[in-house]
Amino acid sequence: MVPRASLPPSFGLLTFQPLKRRHCAECRRGPLPLLVLGDGASRCLDCADLGHLVFLPRGDTALTRRSREESGLSAVVVRFNRRKGRYERQGVLVEEAALARAEQRCLADAEARRRRRVRDARRRAAQDELFAQAFAAEIRRLFPGCPAARARDIAAHASERGSGRVGRSAAGRALTEGAVTAAVVASVRHLDTPYDRLLMSGVPRHEARRRIAPLVRTVLRGWAEAGLGSAG
Repeated sequence: MVPRASLPPSFGLLTFQPLKRRHCAECRRGPLPLLVLGDGASRCLDCADLGHLVFLPRGDTALTRRSREESGLSAVVVRFNRRKGRYERQGVLVEEAALARAEQRCLADAEARRRRRVRDARRRAAQDELFAQAFAAEIRRLFPGCPAARARDIAAHASERGSGRVGRSAAGRALTEGAVTAAVVASVRHLDTPYDRLLMSGVPRHEARRRIAPLVRTVLRGWAEAGLGSAG
């Protein structure tokens, strides 16, 4: 006999996945994959008037909940876990038509979530574009001699979402001078100096940076001072 006291009362109508070979007390068919207990006897689903239900394994919480909502008759399927000493849910039995309706509801929700993801992606892209424009404008303010296209490229690279680059940091989002300058320095280091070739030839990073530092300063000074001449 199954120790019903070990089952939470919230389970409601129950069917069991037996651990041992069991046969139906009425029709004598077996072994039973699922059984229903009642009046001290084990019965198959057909003899317990549950044979028209279909099994929905656990795993999809929303589908399970909606299937039980749609189904006029349902039962929780449990199996005894000897190691843990308790019964555990394996799924539910629900009406086939109810399962179909629940699946349609879940599909509708999935489509709604997809449309929301598309809207959110578009909104984030618009926000990112506005921020990249602001970042590029700040580069041009600090370094008027930096070509406009180059400033846009630096801003787009530094502010790429999920990149972890300086443009995504708190300082970068605030467009601080230090963060903007750091993005420009990184671009100059890689595109206007032999820094990458030094690294590829085995020169340690700190030594490579030391060697190209004067060239980086020269480029930055030229870009920064370009606006002074036009202002005069």
